[in-house]
Amino acid sequence: MRFVPIAIGMTNHVHLIVSAKEYAKIAFIVRDLKKHTANALLNAITKNDRESKREWMLWMFERTGSENASNDKYQFWQNGYHPVELNNVAMVDQRLNYIHDNPVRAGFVLSPEEFTYSSARNYSSKRDCLMEVEFL
Repeated sequence: MRFVPIAIGMTNHVHLIVSAKEYAKIAFIVRDLKKHTANALLNAITKNDRESKREWMLWMFERTGSENASNDKYQFWQNGYHPVELNNVAMVDQRLNYIHDNPVRAGFVLSPEEFTYSSARNYSSKRDCLMEVEFL
């Protein structure tokens, strides 16, 4: 499994470009990624006494989780995802540009590489990147 460019940190969603070996199913990768990140983030929220919205966030996650029988207690991520098969170079380039431009369209930054939580920084050769990527 390879995770390649990511744009994270949007206020309500994440975009990923992921490749997997033939035997791996993207649905399983997404499921495991959601489970791991939800557990890590919920743990960080519950242990942070300085988080001013902690009780409200946990209440919201618990309320949403109670509406879904497959949850133990909380629901952090929405159910489902929207996969798009990228089966040629033009599609990969189009999606990569779409992901990198997302923070610009949202009005967070003026150029993609200004957004701290995006692989656009890696592609622009900035040195203060938060993540490693395998370039396409």
